[in-house]
Amino acid sequence: MLYETLKLALQAIWRNALRSFLTVLGIVIGVGAVIAMVTIGNGTTAKVTADLARLGANVLVVRPGQFGPGRASAQAKPFNIRDIEALRTQLTGVRAVAPVSTRAVTTIYGVGNRTTPVTGTDNDYFITQAWTVEAGREFLDSEVRGGRAVCIIGTTVRKELFGGAEFLERTIRVNRVPCEVVGLLASRGQTSFGTDQDDVILMPMRAFQRRIAGNTDIPTILVSAADGFDTAKVQADIERLMRERRNIGRGEEDDFSVRDLKQIAEAQTATTTMLTGLLGAVAAVSLLVGGIGIMNIMLVSVTERTREIGIRLAIGALEGQVLTQFLVEAVVLSVLGGIVGIAVGLGLAWAATTVLGVPFLIDPFIIALSFAFSAVVGVLFGYFPARRAARLDPIEALRHE
Repeated sequence: MLYETLKLALQAIWRNALRSFLTVLGIVIGVGAVIAMVTIGNGTTAKVTADLARLGANVLVVRPGQFGPGRASAQAKPFNIRDIEALRTQLTGVRAVAPVSTRAVTTIYGVGNRTTPVTGTDNDYFITQAWTVEAGREFLDSEVRGGRAVCIIGTTVRKELFGGAEFLERTIRVNRVPCEVVGLLASRGQTSFGTDQDDVILMPMRAFQRRIAGNTDIPTILVSAADGFDTAKVQADIERLMRERRNIGRGEEDDFSVRDLKQIAEAQTATTTMLTGLLGAVAAVSLLVGGIGIMNIMLVSVTERTREIGIRLAIGALEGQVLTQFLVEAVVLSVLGGIVGIAVGLGLAWAATTVLGVPFLIDPFIIALSFAFSAVVGVLFGYFPARRAARLDPIEALRHE
Protein backbone atom coordinates (compact mmCIF):
# COMPACT_ATOMS: atom_id res chain seq x y z
CA MET A 1 0.00 0.00 0.00
CA LEU A 2 2.74 2.44 0.94
CA TYR A 3 4.69 1.52 -2.19
CA GLU A 4 1.70 2.32 -4.41
CA THR A 5 1.12 5.60 -2.59
CA LEU A 6 4.77 6.58 -3.06
CA LYS A 7 4.61 5.60 -6.73
CA LEU A 8 1.52 7.76 -7.28
CA ALA A 9 3.18 10.65 -5.48
CA LEU A 10 6.26 10.47 -7.70
CA GLN A 11 4.09 10.32 -10.82
CA ALA A 12 2.17 13.39 -9.72
CA ILE A 13 5.43 15.25 -9.04
CA TRP A 14 6.88 14.24 -12.40
CA ARG A 15 3.77 15.41 -14.28
CA ASN A 16 4.47 18.94 -13.04
CA ALA A 17 8.26 18.78 -13.06
CA LEU A 18 8.94 22.51 -13.37
CA ARG A 19 6.47 23.45 -10.64
CA SER A 20 7.85 20.73 -8.40
CA PHE A 21 11.40 21.92 -9.03
CA LEU A 22 10.54 25.49 -8.03
CA THR A 23 8.81 24.17 -4.91
CA VAL A 24 11.79 22.03 -3.95
CA LEU A 25 14.09 25.00 -4.56
CA GLY A 26 12.76 26.78 -1.47
CA ILE A 27 13.67 23.80 0.74
CA VAL A 28 17.06 23.47 -1.00
CA ILE A 29 17.91 27.11 -0.30
CA GLY A 30 16.77 26.82 3.32
CA VAL A 31 18.66 23.62 4.15
CA GLY A 32 21.72 24.67 2.16
CA ALA A 33 21.86 28.09 3.83
CA VAL A 34 21.60 26.63 7.33
CA ILE A 35 24.32 24.04 6.74
CA ALA A 36 26.63 26.50 4.94
CA MET A 37 26.28 29.21 7.59
CA VAL A 38 26.81 26.88 10.54
CA THR A 39 29.74 25.07 8.89
CA ILE A 40 31.48 28.35 8.00
CA GLY A 41 30.78 29.69 11.50
CA ASN A 42 32.22 26.58 13.15
CA GLY A 43 35.33 26.79 11.00
CA THR A 44 35.77 30.47 11.83
CA THR A 45 35.38 29.75 15.56
CA ALA A 46 38.00 27.01 15.34
CA LYS A 47 40.35 29.31 13.43
CA VAL A 48 39.99 32.13 15.97
CA THR A 49 40.56 29.71 18.85
CA ALA A 50 43.67 28.29 17.19
CA ASP A 51 45.04 31.77 16.45
CA LEU A 52 44.61 32.86 20.05
CA ALA A 53 46.12 29.61 21.30
CA ARG A 54 49.22 30.26 19.17
CA LEU A 55 49.76 33.52 21.04
CA GLY A 56 51.01 31.40 23.90
CA ALA A 57 49.65 29.60 26.92
CA ASN A 58 48.90 31.49 30.16
CA VAL A 59 49.84 34.85 28.64
CA LEU A 60 48.92 38.21 30.17
CA VAL A 61 49.05 41.46 28.19
CA VAL A 62 50.02 44.62 30.10
CA ARG A 63 49.38 48.01 28.48
CA PRO A 64 49.35 51.61 29.74
CA GLY A 65 45.93 53.24 30.04
CA GLN A 66 42.44 51.91 30.59
CA PHE A 67 40.09 51.15 27.73
CA GLY A 68 36.42 52.04 27.83
CA PRO A 69 33.95 54.94 27.53
CA GLY A 70 35.24 58.06 29.22
CA ARG A 71 38.66 56.60 29.92
CA ALA A 72 41.65 58.31 28.34
CA SER A 73 44.59 56.02 27.65
CA ALA A 74 46.69 58.43 25.59
CA GLN A 75 47.79 60.37 28.69
CA ALA A 76 49.02 57.30 30.56
CA LYS A 77 52.81 57.10 30.66
CA PRO A 78 54.33 54.12 28.83
CA PHE A 79 56.44 51.43 30.47
CA ASN A 80 60.24 51.33 30.40
CA ILE A 81 63.00 48.76 30.66
CA ARG A 82 63.08 49.09 34.47
CA ASP A 83 59.47 47.91 34.62
CA ILE A 84 60.50 44.82 32.66
CA GLU A 85 63.30 44.05 35.12
CA ALA A 86 60.96 44.56 38.07
CA LEU A 87 58.43 42.11 36.67
CA ARG A 88 61.15 39.53 36.09
CA THR A 89 62.82 39.81 39.48
CA GLN A 90 60.01 40.69 41.91
CA LEU A 91 57.25 38.29 40.87
CA THR A 92 56.88 34.56 41.42
CA GLY A 93 55.15 32.25 38.99
CA VAL A 94 56.41 34.15 35.94
CA ARG A 95 58.06 32.19 33.16
CA ALA A 96 58.90 35.01 30.73
CA VAL A 97 58.44 38.77 30.40
CA ALA A 98 58.77 40.24 26.90
CA PRO A 99 58.73 43.96 26.00
CA VAL A 100 57.00 44.69 22.70
CA SER A 101 57.04 47.83 20.57
CA THR A 102 56.08 47.86 16.89
CA ARG A 103 56.47 50.32 14.00
CA ALA A 104 55.75 49.94 10.29
CA VAL A 105 58.87 51.00 8.37
CA THR A 106 60.39 50.63 4.92
CA THR A 107 62.76 47.68 4.48
CA ILE A 108 65.21 47.46 1.58
CA TYR A 109 67.45 44.74 0.19
CA GLY A 110 69.08 45.17 -3.21
CA VAL A 111 66.47 46.64 -5.53
CA GLY A 112 63.54 45.34 -3.50
CA ASN A 113 61.74 47.38 -0.86
CA ARG A 114 58.49 47.08 1.09
CA THR A 115 56.73 48.39 4.18
CA THR A 116 57.01 45.88 7.02
CA PRO A 117 56.03 45.86 10.72
CA VAL A 118 59.20 45.87 12.85
CA THR A 119 58.96 44.74 16.47
CA GLY A 120 61.47 45.54 19.17
CA THR A 121 61.67 42.80 21.83
CA ASP A 122 64.01 40.19 23.30
CA ASN A 123 64.28 36.39 23.48
CA ASP A 124 61.41 36.08 25.98
CA TYR A 125 59.15 37.00 23.07
CA PHE A 126 59.62 33.52 21.61
CA ILE A 127 58.41 31.97 24.88
CA THR A 128 55.37 34.19 25.37
CA GLN A 129 54.34 33.77 21.73
CA ALA A 130 55.23 30.05 21.54
CA TRP A 131 57.21 30.88 18.39
CA THR A 132 60.38 29.18 17.22
CA VAL A 133 63.30 30.15 15.00
CA GLU A 134 63.30 27.84 11.99
CA ALA A 135 66.73 28.78 10.65
CA GLY A 136 69.62 30.71 12.15
CA ARG A 137 69.48 31.66 15.81
CA GLU A 138 67.86 33.84 18.45
CA PHE A 139 69.42 37.07 19.70
CA LEU A 140 72.67 36.84 21.69
CA ASP A 141 72.68 38.35 25.18
CA SER A 142 75.36 40.78 24.06
CA GLU A 143 73.16 41.91 21.15
CA VAL A 144 70.18 42.46 23.48
CA ARG A 145 72.23 44.40 26.07
CA GLY A 146 74.35 46.35 23.59
CA GLY A 147 71.59 47.17 21.14
CA ARG A 148 73.31 45.77 18.09
CA ALA A 149 71.25 46.08 14.88
CA VAL A 150 70.47 42.45 14.07
CA CYS A 151 67.10 41.04 13.07
CA ILE A 152 65.06 37.87 12.72
CA ILE A 153 62.65 37.92 9.79
CA GLY A 154 59.37 36.19 8.95
CA THR A 155 58.90 33.94 5.94
CA THR A 156 56.93 36.58 4.01
CA VAL A 157 59.77 39.09 4.39
CA ARG A 158 62.27 36.47 3.26
CA LYS A 159 60.19 35.64 0.18
CA GLU A 160 59.61 39.28 -0.81
CA LEU A 161 63.17 40.53 -0.22
CA PHE A 162 65.34 37.49 -0.94
CA GLY A 163 63.23 35.12 -3.01
CA GLY A 164 65.09 31.83 -2.98
CA ALA A 165 68.51 33.38 -2.32
CA GLU A 166 70.56 33.00 0.84
CA PHE A 167 69.44 35.38 3.59
CA LEU A 168 71.38 34.55 6.75
CA GLU A 169 74.16 37.04 7.58
CA ARG A 170 72.90 39.30 4.80
CA THR A 171 72.33 42.98 5.61
CA ILE A 172 69.02 44.69 4.95
CA ARG A 173 68.13 48.32 5.55
CA VAL A 174 65.38 48.85 8.09
CA ASN A 175 64.29 52.48 7.96
CA ARG A 176 67.79 53.37 6.67
CA VAL A 177 69.43 51.34 9.48
CA PRO A 178 71.72 48.50 8.30
CA CYS A 179 70.53 45.31 10.02
CA GLU A 180 72.11 41.85 9.80
CA VAL A 181 69.67 38.96 9.37
CA VAL A 182 70.52 36.27 11.94
CA GLY A 183 67.37 34.10 11.90
CA LEU A 184 64.12 33.07 10.26
CA LEU A 185 60.86 32.60 12.17
CA ALA A 186 58.77 29.48 11.64
CA SER A 187 55.80 30.16 9.39
CA ARG A 188 52.42 30.82 11.01
CA GLY A 189 50.27 31.95 8.09
CA GLN A 190 47.33 34.32 8.32
CA THR A 191 45.11 34.95 11.31
CA SER A 192 41.33 34.61 11.11
CA PHE A 193 41.23 38.41 10.65
CA GLY A 194 43.39 38.23 7.51
CA THR A 195 46.63 39.51 9.08
CA ASP A 196 49.82 37.93 7.76
CA GLN A 197 51.73 36.85 10.87
CA ASP A 198 54.84 36.07 8.80
CA ASP A 199 55.18 39.65 7.59
CA VAL A 200 57.34 40.75 10.54
CA ILE A 201 60.88 41.66 11.54
CA LEU A 202 62.14 41.30 15.11
CA MET A 203 64.96 43.44 16.53
CA PRO A 204 66.53 43.69 20.00
CA MET A 205 64.55 46.23 22.02
CA ARG A 206 67.49 48.57 22.70
CA ALA A 207 68.42 48.68 19.01
CA PHE A 208 64.79 49.32 18.10
CA GLN A 209 64.47 52.15 20.62
CA ARG A 210 67.69 53.87 19.54
CA ARG A 211 67.53 53.39 15.77
CA ILE A 212 63.81 53.08 14.93
CA ALA A 213 61.55 54.52 17.65
CA GLY A 214 63.86 57.25 18.93
CA ASN A 215 62.64 56.84 22.52
CA THR A 216 62.70 54.38 25.43
CA ASP A 217 58.96 53.78 25.60
CA ILE A 218 57.56 50.25 25.86
CA PRO A 219 53.85 50.25 24.94
CA THR A 220 53.18 46.55 25.58
CA ILE A 221 54.48 43.87 27.94
CA LEU A 222 53.74 40.17 27.48
CA VAL A 223 53.93 38.07 30.64
CA SER A 224 53.83 34.28 30.48
CA ALA A 225 52.82 32.54 33.71
CA ALA A 226 54.81 29.45 34.70
CA ASP A 227 53.17 26.04 34.49
CA GLY A 228 51.13 25.24 37.58
CA PHE A 229 50.52 28.88 38.51
CA ASP A 230 47.08 30.46 38.34
CA THR A 231 47.02 33.34 35.88
CA ALA A 232 44.50 35.16 38.09
CA LYS A 233 47.05 35.29 40.94
CA VAL A 234 49.84 36.34 38.58
CA GLN A 235 47.54 39.06 37.19
CA ALA A 236 46.81 40.34 40.72
CA ASP A 237 50.55 40.38 41.52
CA ILE A 238 51.30 42.34 38.33
CA GLU A 239 48.60 44.89 39.16
CA ARG A 240 49.93 45.30 42.71
CA LEU A 241 53.52 45.76 41.53
CA MET A 242 52.64 48.18 38.75
CA ARG A 243 50.50 50.29 41.11
CA GLU A 244 53.53 50.60 43.40
CA ARG A 245 55.88 51.50 40.57
CA ARG A 246 53.48 54.04 39.08
CA ASN A 247 52.69 55.62 42.48
CA ILE A 248 48.94 55.00 42.30
CA GLY A 249 47.33 55.74 45.65
CA ARG A 250 44.63 53.79 47.46
CA GLY A 251 41.25 54.36 45.83
CA GLU A 252 42.77 55.76 42.63
CA GLU A 253 42.05 54.12 39.29
CA ASP A 254 44.81 52.16 37.53
CA ASP A 255 46.43 53.94 34.60
CA PHE A 256 47.30 50.58 33.04
CA SER A 257 45.46 47.39 32.12
CA VAL A 258 46.32 43.70 32.54
CA ARG A 259 44.34 41.31 30.34
CA ASP A 260 44.39 37.52 30.31
CA LEU A 261 44.52 36.11 26.77
CA LYS A 262 42.54 33.10 27.96
CA GLN A 263 39.65 35.39 28.86
CA ILE A 264 39.98 37.16 25.52
CA ALA A 265 39.90 33.78 23.76
CA GLU A 266 36.80 32.67 25.67
CA ALA A 267 35.02 35.95 24.89
CA GLN A 268 35.98 35.74 21.21
CA THR A 269 34.83 32.12 20.97
CA ALA A 270 31.53 32.97 22.67
CA THR A 271 31.01 35.84 20.22
CA THR A 272 31.67 33.76 17.10
CA THR A 273 29.48 30.93 18.45
CA MET A 274 26.63 33.37 19.05
CA LEU A 275 27.02 34.85 15.57
CA THR A 276 26.99 31.35 14.08
CA GLY A 277 23.75 30.61 15.90
CA LEU A 278 22.18 33.86 14.72
CA LEU A 279 23.19 33.23 11.11
CA GLY A 280 21.81 29.70 11.31
CA ALA A 281 18.52 31.00 12.77
CA VAL A 282 18.20 33.61 10.01
CA ALA A 283 18.89 30.96 7.37
CA ALA A 284 16.28 28.67 8.98
CA VAL A 285 13.60 31.26 8.18
CA SER A 286 13.99 30.35 4.50
CA LEU A 287 12.97 26.81 5.44
CA LEU A 288 9.65 28.17 6.66
CA VAL A 289 9.30 30.07 3.40
CA GLY A 290 9.95 26.83 1.53
CA GLY A 291 7.28 25.10 3.63
CA ILE A 292 4.75 27.78 2.73
CA GLY A 293 5.65 27.22 -0.91
CA ILE A 294 4.91 23.51 -0.52
CA MET A 295 1.52 24.26 1.03
CA ASN A 296 0.65 26.65 -1.80
CA ILE A 297 1.59 24.12 -4.48
CA MET A 298 -0.32 21.33 -2.75
CA LEU A 299 -3.42 23.54 -2.50
CA VAL A 300 -3.13 24.24 -6.22
CA SER A 301 -2.69 20.53 -6.85
CA VAL A 302 -5.83 19.71 -4.84
CA THR A 303 -7.81 22.25 -6.87
CA GLU A 304 -6.51 20.91 -10.19
CA ARG A 305 -7.20 17.28 -9.23
CA THR A 306 -10.57 17.76 -7.61
CA ARG A 307 -12.31 15.58 -10.20
CA GLU A 308 -9.66 12.85 -9.84
CA ILE A 309 -10.13 12.92 -6.06
CA GLY A 310 -13.91 12.66 -6.49
CA ILE A 311 -13.58 9.58 -8.72
CA ARG A 312 -11.32 7.86 -6.18
CA LEU A 313 -13.68 8.59 -3.34
CA ALA A 314 -16.69 7.47 -5.44
CA ILE A 315 -15.16 4.06 -6.25
CA GLY A 316 -14.37 3.34 -2.62
CA ALA A 317 -11.16 5.11 -1.63
CA LEU A 318 -11.10 6.03 2.03
CA GLU A 319 -10.46 9.55 3.33
CA GLY A 320 -7.31 8.27 5.06
CA GLN A 321 -5.93 6.94 1.76
CA VAL A 322 -6.47 10.27 -0.02
CA LEU A 323 -4.97 12.09 2.96
CA THR A 324 -1.92 9.81 2.91
CA GLN A 325 -1.42 10.25 -0.84
CA PHE A 326 -1.24 14.04 -0.73
CA LEU A 327 0.75 14.02 2.51
CA VAL A 328 3.33 11.68 0.96
CA GLU A 329 3.64 14.02 -2.04
CA ALA A 330 4.43 16.94 0.28
CA VAL A 331 6.92 14.89 2.29
CA VAL A 332 8.65 13.60 -0.87
CA LEU A 333 9.08 17.18 -2.11
CA SER A 334 10.56 18.33 1.20
CA VAL A 335 12.83 15.28 1.57
CA LEU A 336 14.16 15.71 -1.97
CA GLY A 337 14.82 19.35 -1.17
CA GLY A 338 16.56 18.34 2.06
CA ILE A 339 18.89 15.89 0.31
CA VAL A 340 19.83 18.34 -2.44
CA GLY A 341 20.12 21.14 0.13
CA ILE A 342 22.63 19.14 2.17
CA ALA A 343 24.82 18.65 -0.90
CA VAL A 344 24.52 22.32 -1.89
CA GLY A 345 25.20 23.54 1.66
CA LEU A 346 28.31 21.40 2.08
CA GLY A 347 29.57 22.46 -1.35
CA LEU A 348 29.11 26.16 -0.57
CA ALA A 349 30.70 25.74 2.87
CA TRP A 350 33.72 23.94 1.38
CA ALA A 351 34.22 26.68 -1.23
CA ALA A 352 33.85 29.46 1.35
CA THR A 353 36.18 27.90 3.91
CA THR A 354 38.78 27.29 1.20
CA VAL A 355 38.67 30.95 0.15
CA LEU A 356 38.65 32.24 3.74
CA GLY A 357 41.38 29.85 4.86
CA VAL A 358 39.41 28.41 7.78
CA PRO A 359 38.91 24.71 8.66
CA PHE A 360 36.10 22.80 6.94
CA LEU A 361 34.34 21.25 9.93
CA ILE A 362 31.26 19.16 9.17
CA ASP A 363 28.69 19.07 11.97
CA PRO A 364 26.66 15.83 11.64
CA PHE A 365 24.13 17.10 14.16
CA ILE A 366 23.21 20.23 12.20
CA ILE A 367 22.98 18.17 8.98
CA ALA A 368 20.63 15.66 10.63
CA LEU A 369 18.64 18.49 12.23
CA SER A 370 18.26 20.37 8.94
CA PHE A 371 17.15 17.21 7.13
CA ALA A 372 14.69 16.30 9.88
CA PHE A 373 13.37 19.85 9.93
CA SER A 374 12.79 19.76 6.18
CA ALA A 375 10.79 16.52 6.57
CA VAL A 376 8.76 18.02 9.41
CA VAL A 377 8.08 21.09 7.26
CA GLY A 378 6.68 18.78 4.58
CA VAL A 379 4.37 17.08 7.08
CA LEU A 380 3.18 20.30 8.73
CA PHE A 381 2.61 22.34 5.60
CA GLY A 382 1.35 19.37 3.58
CA TYR A 383 -1.24 18.26 6.11
CA PHE A 384 -3.77 21.05 5.54
CA PRO A 385 -3.97 20.61 1.73
CA ALA A 386 -4.09 16.81 2.19
CA ARG A 387 -6.85 17.13 4.80
CA ARG A 388 -8.80 19.39 2.46
CA ALA A 389 -8.50 16.84 -0.36
CA ALA A 390 -9.62 13.97 1.89
CA ARG A 391 -12.75 15.84 3.03
CA LEU A 392 -14.04 16.70 -0.43
CA ASP A 393 -17.62 15.65 -1.14
CA PRO A 394 -17.41 13.02 -3.93
CA ILE A 395 -20.57 14.33 -5.64
CA GLU A 396 -19.33 17.93 -5.66
CA ALA A 397 -15.88 16.80 -6.74
CA LEU A 398 -17.29 14.88 -9.72
CA ARG A 399 -19.19 17.98 -10.86
CA HIS A 400 -16.00 20.08 -10.73
CA GLU A 401 -14.72 21.23 -14.11
